[in-house]
Amino acid sequence: MNILLIILFALLQAPAAPPSVVEISAKRFEFTPKEVHLRAGEPVTIRLVGTDRAHGLLVKDLGIDLDADVGHPDSVTITPKPGTYAAICDHYCGSGHGNMKMTVIVE
Repeated sequence: MNILLIILFALLQAPAAPPSVVEISAKRFEFTPKEVHLRAGEPVTIRLVGTDRAHGLLVKDLGIDLDADVGHPDSVTITPKPGTYAAICDHYCGSGHGNMKMTVIVE
């Protein structure tokens, strides 16, 4: 019985695996990839990289509000809930800015 308690305690103390990282590249006037698929309930780090100037990534319902510039990526770790979410660039980057969108699908 004591051995079982020791094993259980050791398992509970084992460090969790680090979250996976999803990198999103932003440039005038697009995100790459255009669609991201995540697993509900699994922590993930979203990393935004600006390749030509400052860009933002806003997915309000998932708690994502990133600001990245060339050489200065930004990231956030979230545990997403199921759904389909619209993502936008929230930094004006020129005449095509309004079409700079992507989709996040959490299953």
